[in-house]
Amino acid sequence: MKMTEEHTQEQGTGHTCHPSGSRKACVSQVPIFNHLGHEQMNEIMNVVRHVSFKKGEIIFGAGDWSDTLYIIHQGKVKIYRLAESGKEQILTVLYPGDFTGEYALFNESTHHDYAEAMEKTNICMIKKEDLQSFLTKYPTISLKMLTEFSKRLEESESQTTNFATERVETRIALYLADLANKSGSETIKLPMSRHDLASYLGTSPETISRRLADLEDRGLVKQLSRTNIEIIDMDGLLLI
Repeated sequence: MKMTEEHTQEQGTGHTCHPSGSRKACVSQVPIFNHLGHEQMNEIMNVVRHVSFKKGEIIFGAGDWSDTLYIIHQGKVKIYRLAESGKEQILTVLYPGDFTGEYALFNESTHHDYAEAMEKTNICMIKKEDLQSFLTKYPTISLKMLTEFSKRLEESESQTTNFATERVETRIALYLADLANKSGSETIKLPMSRHDLASYLGTSPETISRRLADLEDRGLVKQLSRTNIEIIDMDGLLLI
């Protein structure tokens, strides 16, 4: 069920609205807004709602009307689709500073995906009509959004290519290498459970565990815990 304004205000729902300081912190960390001046930022803050979700809560679902931009302030959100069999396929995971729902800005439609909080998550929400007004008033926001769209398209095409052409072991190796590259450290923490990681990489949790053990046996990685992995041989990992 899509969350309405009234739903966020109900007692006992777990959804709480936050003061302007939180809204400013949320908006200022987003690439499409963080270049704006103080007055422009305040103008956007006036139309932002800051809402909290518990782990496992659905932020929006397939079929819900799409008329809001959702900005992750704190926490993690997984975007996924459900196959006819009911199997979940994770498309991406969003972190603080990421956003979703942007396609609603350009056409009348409903969501095709589900968005679910992976942990306690705070989100800033901006309605379509408000954001469209800002896009017209401040063209630099539009340029920033085009940059983000281009980046997402590249990542989506890369993921699709990997799924179609690479073995599961290679997908896992490339995923670990990408995490290390983004974090700037050879010791990485998996941002999701083995179950969710399997969904994201198009395999099973059991296969994930077996392939990680294989990589460890070959001296390429070391599993420090169930979620923490140290990359021992990056060059070897990239040759998988």
